[in-house]
Amino acid sequence: MTAPAVLVTRPEPGAAETAAAVAALGWRPLLAPALVLAPLPPPADLTAPAQALLLPSRAAARALPGVRRDLPVLAVGPGTAEEARAAGFTCVSAASGDAVSLTAEAARSLDPRAGPLLLAVGRGYSDALAASLRGHGFAVRRRVVYAARPADSLSAEAAEALRAGEVRAALFFSPRSASVTMALLRRAGLAETVGSVAALALSARIATALAGLSWQTIRATPTPEPMALMALLGPAHHPAVRPDREGQEKNV
Repeated sequence: MTAPAVLVTRPEPGAAETAAAVAALGWRPLLAPALVLAPLPPPADLTAPAQALLLPSRAAARALPGVRRDLPVLAVGPGTAEEARAAGFTCVSAASGDAVSLTAEAARSLDPRAGPLLLAVGRGYSDALAASLRGHGFAVRRRVVYAARPADSLSAEAAEALRAGEVRAALFFSPRSASVTMALLRRAGLAETVGSVAALALSARIATALAGLSWQTIRATPTPEPMALMALLGPAHHPAVRPDREGQEKNV
């Protein structure tokens, strides 16, 4: 018997890791990345002196040629910290998984008088994070090192499973991925299929972005950690969508 399916909208890096975690819970993961990430030519001053490198995403950790590997790194969360270590950085610490905690950890552990921060980001991302850090007195060099473009379409496997009613949940890791996925569903004529799909989001902000379609339910993790999303999904023999005390699904 085929296991019920879960859409993984996360792009690489990270999609394969999430798919493995989904499979370990007994579900059938279907890769349906909403975004395609690619490194950009490095900015001319990427290797200029800085007191620390801040990484708000795993993709940024892979797009830093020439940056000293002994430069202190502050990553947004454990997954990004792991990616930084895999890229060769040797002095890595992590915040709790979102921009707010990254700013708070920078304010706690770094000194605005010790030099500028290098903030490596994707195109169109982390303007608010840079502003928040500057509000704490830091000089911030926000440098765009990768681009994230919307996927052209849903994967054929994901579309087929949706049409067949085999998908029970979809996992979302960013507001943009949520918006792009909904656009791809509409374009493919599959928007109505999500009535039996639980939309599980890594934060309340992402959950809000999912309100444009009639999902069976929309639920958000209490903390912005991938393992919290796995806990929300739960094992395949315990449905990700659970009725409330009156037998109705709750949207978050």
